[in-house]
Amino acid sequence: MSSPTADVSVRVAWADDAAAIGALQARAWRTTYAGLVPAEALPDEATASEAWRAALARPGDARNRVLVALERNRVVGFAVVGPAADPDCDPIADGELRELTVDADERGKGHGSRLVTAAAETMAADRFTRAVYWAIATDDAVRSFLTSAGWAADTAHRELDLDGTGRTTVKQVRLHTALS
Repeated sequence: MSSPTADVSVRVAWADDAAAIGALQARAWRTTYAGLVPAEALPDEATASEAWRAALARPGDARNRVLVALERNRVVGFAVVGPAADPDCDPIADGELRELTVDADERGKGHGSRLVTAAAETMAADRFTRAVYWAIATDDAVRSFLTSAGWAADTAHRELDLDGTGRTTVKQVRLHTALS
């Protein structure tokens, strides 16, 4: 007799997922950007959900995709992919993993790995041959996770001015991987 398996999956996000994605993003950003960005500068769940509703309704480029990780029918993570926008990237050949978020309470259960695999497969299906991801320079956990999945630093780095004043900046490093 086989043991029961968890009801987990990854699929393309639907418009009905906007509220769950927005709530997850708002919670995750409060943790991710704690000490880097003033809390009042981060979107609340309602604002984030409305932005996701608009983004899912009109994705722009057909290669812009949002993928959701599910446990049963509950969104526990999401990834955003599309053409890379960096000036040194080729928007035909280079895809970008723009965001990778897994609910803090759901980490270590394989959702991140499933999202990264699905994101890579989606970008490869869109005929991208390389993928890039900008990680916060001090986020060792994300960099270690992606490195274990075959990604590597490519020496590119940047400093984002999050509030336009130069007082709230985030240093990032770019990781990349070949897509098969």
